[in-house]
Amino acid sequence: MTTTPPVPAFAAVDLGASSGRVIVGRVLDAGTDGARVDLHEVTRFGNGPVGVPRGGPDGGTRLHWDVLALWRGVLDGLRAANREAGALAGVGVDSWAVDHGLLDADGALLGNPVHYRDARTAGVPERVFATVPAAELYARTGLQVQPFNTVFQLVAAQGEAQLAAARRLLLVPDLLGAWLTGEQVAEVTNASTTGLLDASTRTWATDLAVRLGVDTALLPPLRDPGRLLGHVRPDLAADLGHHTPLPVWTVGSHDTASAVVAVPAQGEDFAYVSCGTWSLVGLELPAPVLSEESRTANFTNEAGVDGTVRYLKNVMGLWVLSESVRTWHEAGLPAELPDLLAAAARVPGLTTVVDLDDPAFLPPGDMPARIAAAADATGQTPPQSQAETVRCILDSLALAYRRAVRQASALADREVRVVHLVGGGVRNTLLCRLTADATGLPVVAGPVEGAALGNVLVQARAAGVLDGDLAALRAVGARGLALTRYEPDPQAEARWRAAEQRLAGAAVALAR
Repeated sequence: MTTTPPVPAFAAVDLGASSGRVIVGRVLDAGTDGARVDLHEVTRFGNGPVGVPRGGPDGGTRLHWDVLALWRGVLDGLRAANREAGALAGVGVDSWAVDHGLLDADGALLGNPVHYRDARTAGVPERVFATVPAAELYARTGLQVQPFNTVFQLVAAQGEAQLAAARRLLLVPDLLGAWLTGEQVAEVTNASTTGLLDASTRTWATDLAVRLGVDTALLPPLRDPGRLLGHVRPDLAADLGHHTPLPVWTVGSHDTASAVVAVPAQGEDFAYVSCGTWSLVGLELPAPVLSEESRTANFTNEAGVDGTVRYLKNVMGLWVLSESVRTWHEAGLPAELPDLLAAAARVPGLTTVVDLDDPAFLPPGDMPARIAAAADATGQTPPQSQAETVRCILDSLALAYRRAVRQASALADREVRVVHLVGGGVRNTLLCRLTADATGLPVVAGPVEGAALGNVLVQARAAGVLDGDLAALRAVGARGLALTRYEPDPQAEARWRAAEQRLAGAAVALAR
């Protein structure tokens, strides 16, 4: 009598800026040429900024993450995953970048992590550049200037009691990994977003940290993705319903690093758009691009899985759309997203476009009003309806993708023949079609849960269930995926070029 071996199942904890989810990934037909991954979401829970008053009557408000609610959501999800899978072969955690928890000498968390959209870093990059010039910082770290980069957050916190009491800094996925296992490390793909990692050597740039007054003892040991972090603490594992050692594997803990692993690409001539709350637009390269031209274009070099580099630009992403929907809901207006997208598709395109990377769109707030103000400031007619506002957002996003893909291709001297769009934006068929037209390239849309799929693929290889390089992992991940290909309209190029020139001209006029 033969018995069928159990299907290996891994839990991907995938935390985004608006929601978290725990997804079970089963590796089917492992060890064969038909190996593939089946994903099933077992739990989803909300996430978002929480404003907390600071000390004193006039202390203002600071935005935080509710990391304890996230922890509860993770534990509930792992319980559900273990029930569904029978016994998990591993757990991996990925999340957004830059934000971190500070631990005291006893390893206790010193308050909820500050949210990257908090205003405390306003003006801080300029203070940093007075000590370490921007060109020097980029030549070492390869990181684009975003006001919320971890290094700027740490400089902003100097003089505060919490930072003075801190003995360890852990980025969000590393913090959750430490709570699961007791091991305090910094996974490299996320560490590369701090502004404190040397882009060429993938080691901490401790000399830069010292110059900026950052205590290097805060920085934990580095660990590559695809390694054993440790095992879930026995008492915690039992509480989760798992009664044998449960491994926790390091994955591409920056969710974009995991999403890029899941890009169903063949060859190297692709660009990607990891599209969610943020859009990350770029290329996968073997080495960083640290030229002055790259710095002035504000491209970033972030560590990827297997020694790769994610050469990309942050674009504000669907945050502007989700904030618009929230604003309309609060005003009592009808704001069902499918209806809004259908109406936007009927609006003439490229009537109004704005620069969504303007800092005005970073904090939470009334995005329709900000879009109207940006249109007015650039001499354009502001959107007159919800549908026109949505169309403006999507046209502006696609225009930003066009710029980013073409800039990345030129700066890295890498030809791009196809754009892969992964993440929640895959469901937005209008955005996918506009991206193809704007870039003039075919767009392959899928998978939706790119970060979770990449998370599971790296875990499965680390556990010995899969083997091979990134191309082999991508081949496994692509099997069974429902992908949609969008071909560009060859007659659309002139309209997109004109819109690009119009927006660029308006920016020059504003600068005067």
